[in-house]
Amino acid sequence: MAHPIHEATEHSPFGDLTKEEFCRKHHVQNKESFMINKQGMKIFTQSWWPDSPAQLKGIVAMIHGYTDESSSIIQLTAMAIAKLGFYVCALDLPGHGYSDGTRGHIPDINVVVDDCIQLFDSVRMAHPNLPAFIYGESLGGAISIFVCLRQKREWNGLILNGAMCGVSQKFLPPWPLTELLPIVAFFLPTWRAVITRSLATRSYKEEWKRKLFARSPNRLSSSRPTTATALEFLRLCNEIERRCNELEIALLVLHGEDDTVCDPSSAKLVYEMARSKDKTLEIFPGMWHQLIGEPEDGVELAFGTIFSWLQDRADKGKSINGSIHGEI
Repeated sequence: MAHPIHEATEHSPFGDLTKEEFCRKHHVQNKESFMINKQGMKIFTQSWWPDSPAQLKGIVAMIHGYTDESSSIIQLTAMAIAKLGFYVCALDLPGHGYSDGTRGHIPDINVVVDDCIQLFDSVRMAHPNLPAFIYGESLGGAISIFVCLRQKREWNGLILNGAMCGVSQKFLPPWPLTELLPIVAFFLPTWRAVITRSLATRSYKEEWKRKLFARSPNRLSSSRPTTATALEFLRLCNEIERRCNELEIALLVLHGEDDTVCDPSSAKLVYEMARSKDKTLEIFPGMWHQLIGEPEDGVELAFGTIFSWLQDRADKGKSINGSIHGEI
């Protein structure tokens, strides 16, 4: 199945169509809503499902990356997965997209994990007999790892696409800022003094996709994280390295070999350390951070791997879940 990104233009993810027309063309339903999290913040959520919901194969919970939002290019992947027969849900992380919060400020990842679990639990409760999978891109991959660590044995599979398991040395702030970061973050937590290059220019290989990403309705104006956010990201990567051996879930790890944002070797370490009996690693030569930003052949190779993996595990998971819940 061809990825819908090939129908997009640099001006719109839906080409010449409206979002509603694009969904109808692909026989997918879409719903937008808000939920109130534990901090009283409004968190934007979305869901997609096929026109024939009676044929649902499973649930896929998606988590976007830093500076991104669920209404960006990632929604085309959500639609593609929904077309395969899955109920797909996603949220805008706090400080991203249409959600409340200081823009791009994530000083405590545990709050974000709570938000994800709040949404995902509500979806799984509405579809208790369906196998459920988590799909995370970049920072979303790191968050999805923590969701799985917190909810062990409650998920049927985890897909890490360019996951932030470790920040590339080429993308880290310069010395001595890394050494002074804890002190600076304590006194100036929202100061955007962390010097990094544009995420988009290092993420999307095709220029027209960089332009499309730049036109996302609520994209962060700056990819520079606040000092507290940068410090939390480094802590997050260290904790993943320390705890990835606790993962026992079916695991698919995909990464571009030339990713200069998130370290491919750290993703490989997660794969090697995970106790999962069912685990797959795909490092794609020459590809960058955003696999959807590659030329058409690269997109189809990477996402064809994802789609096939999901369908295979959903068939297995539905059989197991069905026997547990007494289905015929």
